[in-house]
Amino acid sequence: MIDRKQNIIEAAAKSFSLFGYKATTMDQVAKIANVGKGTIYTFFDNKEELFREIVTDLVRQIRYVAADAIKEDRAFHENLHSALYGVLDFRKSHQLAIKIAQEGRELNTPAVKEASVMLEKAVITFIKQELQKAIEKGEIRKCNTDITSYVMLKMYVSLVFDWEQEHEPLSKEEIADIFENILMTGLKR
Repeated sequence: MIDRKQNIIEAAAKSFSLFGYKATTMDQVAKIANVGKGTIYTFFDNKEELFREIVTDLVRQIRYVAADAIKEDRAFHENLHSALYGVLDFRKSHQLAIKIAQEGRELNTPAVKEASVMLEKAVITFIKQELQKAIEKGEIRKCNTDITSYVMLKMYVSLVFDWEQEHEPLSKEEIADIFENILMTGLKR
């Protein structure tokens, strides 16, 4: 038997990915899911709640990608670079994440802004936890983990996404080198 709620979530994710949050309607979701619109409302009160459910799952996937990149036998900076690059690579190739970023920039939709904040907070929280572990292990000097994690994410986003708008894309190795020279040198003990 098909799980109707999961079917609705998948249909909504597809619609949000194709058309964006603002242009997606519950009628479209019902059509894609091959259910009546009323069936959707048995699981979700409104489009915002449905979208939040999908974004929550996207955050879970991003956390998994980041955690999966961490290897105990590598140095802190290698792990962090691998995790950040993996997350941004995921974001770059995941259709819904792309649509959220695009709609957030172009339309400034409140629900999409909230989704963008959720995604960013998840990554910043991950970085902050990794920084704290590295401080406790003595791998890096003590720092303000809130500011440092924010700067690290913004630097990666700039190098992976913004740089490419007017320049040749940087390789993973070039980004790691920049990351090492600018950020990690200042954090070393």
